[in-house]
Amino acid sequence: MKVIVLGAGVVGTTSAWYLRKNGHDVVVVDRQPAAGLETSFANGAQLSVSQSEPWAAPGAPLKVMKWLLKDDAPLLFRPRLEWHQMSWGIRFLIECTPWRFKRNIREMVNLGLYTRRCLHELVVETGIEYHGIKQGILQFYTSRDDFEAAIKASRLLKPYGIEREEKSAEEAIAIEPALHTLRHRLAGATYAKDDESGDAHLFTQNLAGLCRTRGVEFKYGANVETLETEGAKISGVRVRHSNGSTETVTGDAYVCAMGSYSYLMLKPIGITIPVYPAKGYSATLSTEGFSGAPKVSLTDEAMKIVFSRLGNRMRIAGTAELDGYSTSLSVVRTEMLVKRARELFPGAADYDNPVYWTGLRPSTPSNCPLIGRTKYANLFLNTGHGTLGWTEGCGSGAALADLVSGKVPQVEFQFLRA
Repeated sequence: MKVIVLGAGVVGTTSAWYLRKNGHDVVVVDRQPAAGLETSFANGAQLSVSQSEPWAAPGAPLKVMKWLLKDDAPLLFRPRLEWHQMSWGIRFLIECTPWRFKRNIREMVNLGLYTRRCLHELVVETGIEYHGIKQGILQFYTSRDDFEAAIKASRLLKPYGIEREEKSAEEAIAIEPALHTLRHRLAGATYAKDDESGDAHLFTQNLAGLCRTRGVEFKYGANVETLETEGAKISGVRVRHSNGSTETVTGDAYVCAMGSYSYLMLKPIGITIPVYPAKGYSATLSTEGFSGAPKVSLTDEAMKIVFSRLGNRMRIAGTAELDGYSTSLSVVRTEMLVKRARELFPGAADYDNPVYWTGLRPSTPSNCPLIGRTKYANLFLNTGHGTLGWTEGCGSGAALADLVSGKVPQVEFQFLRA
């Protein structure tokens, strides 16, 4: 079949790769001039299966109320008089029930572990480069209560195949010596030795290059305007090119992998999905000529910030802001990232010249992505991955390709059915 993939982020590009491996002719459409230039561009760089804990947890509503309208809160919810946000919030509260929380953990872990396997196979097959580091992820805690809560959470994850080891302050410093500045403040840490980190942008661009060598066509600078329907099927995709010309791109099947914008694209054809943009921020700093930057990927649980090394750069990323589709940079939230890094790792990077970025993560109330069929026989979804698009990318792409091909995916996950 000829399959049209809408979106060239990490999810859309992995979908294209696996669709091509399944023998399909593939065309990828994206408004940007290259792959991986939106949400996949400067994320936290963690491949963090061990952090498959949904935001929607039994204690989350109280935390959200505590953080409400606080500009430097890890999760900032700005109430808006719009049904899209309100309905998402209601569903979020439903997902906070204990049985839904446990179910969502299982779904996320299954997909994350499957992605890890797919990524490793892809690396062996192609030798793709993405500044990958296989030294685990260390989550550190400066609060005894947070550390004890993390130990309980680790026990909850263990039956699903996730090993997160409890570490004392001294053991954490032995794993990542850069934490020595926190020696007298560290309550402890948890360590997921099988987790990894790497540059999602570099991976996406290199995979797009590999796709092209295998015959995948990329239409860049092509803004998707409408999905055209004919009865119970999609008949084409109307796009406007950067030169102003328009074109209708047609195929046998269509995959919507447009991240947060999937909601806006699908609503006019009668499909309403529970995906809302959660704005995230990052700062990228040069470590060239400096010493003391962490090499192991870290998660600062107090501030919900991650630190990852990408060659001679350090990426600091975090926070989530539910405030519509605005991509404006918040000075308070971006400067908070660098301030925290300077506090924890003084002299580790060029803190005076950060490169700031913001992107919209496509988040579902459950944190589980939407993968599978829609009410249109030839339209499929691969969206809603939230903060775990990089962690779940390869597995989502492989599973989606199987579904389009009429196969049963090799992972236990609640896929969408028409």
